Amino acid sequence: MLEGRWKLVILFHLFGGKLLRFSDLERAIPTISQKMLIQQLRQMETDGIVTRIVHHQVPPKVEYQLTEWGQSLCPVLDALLTWAEAKP
Repeated sequence: MLEGRWKLVILFHLFGGKLLRFSDLERAIPTISQKMLIQQLRQMETDGIVTRIVHHQVPPKVEYQLTEWGQSLCPVLDALLTWAEAKP
């Protein structure tokens, strides 16, 4: 579910209950293409990690946030980062 280069980066930006627009994620991760960002978000939505909220307005507004289950990944990824930083 978390395979690939970008999913962990996207998760990092959504941690803490953040609700971010698609354009905010694009700005936060400038090295990812729009196509790849869409693809990764759709996969995480299908897996139940991310919720997509569509506001029907002009211009269209789409926001993303972690599901409760996705938010439960926080401690696991924090432990992984701690482990990586402790490399001898």
